Amino acid sequence: MKIVVGISGASGSVYGLRLLELLGRRPEVEIHLILTRAGERTAHLETGRKTAELRALAHYSYPIEDIGCRLASGSYPVDGMVIAPCSVHTMSAIAAGISSNLLVRAADVTLKERRKLILMVRETPLHLGHLRTMAALAEMGAILCPPVPAFYHNPQTILDIVDHSVERVLDLLGLPSPEARRWDPGSR
Repeated sequence: MKIVVGISGASGSVYGLRLLELLGRRPEVEIHLILTRAGERTAHLETGRKTAELRALAHYSYPIEDIGCRLASGSYPVDGMVIAPCSVHTMSAIAAGISSNLLVRAADVTLKERRKLILMVRETPLHLGHLRTMAALAEMGAILCPPVPAFYHNPQTILDIVDHSVERVLDLLGLPSPEARRWDPGSR
């Protein structure tokens, strides 16, 4: 299974990092990584991870300017793409079809080929323009999956909260985590 992971400059780079870590545990998954420059900087500020450390978590990594690489073509089959976190800037560019970098172009290709595109949009509050952009993306086939924490699983750490959102993304990719704590009111 080939999964593209994009990390944009929105706060919440831990979601992309954790997704890379969890996908990396799956031998059946080939990980393709695209980092924006703002994503590199935010990841370093928030997690202390250097770009090389993030790239080492993927099988393949591509420069953001490499608009001619295989991920920019629908002829290269992938099974899905996740942008975690997804900035409003990136979300808006995808919705408008403005393929000015590889991240947006790969997302555009994912949509046009009717493949799974999951956007972990990280921004609040949302104004009407954001909501209309989200609606347009949903109409195009994107799955909007903001990392909204749940508490029914009694999280004890920040990583528990992060993992819950990332595990929901894994579910959407058809790669459910055996460690995921599921809603089960009968287990209390």
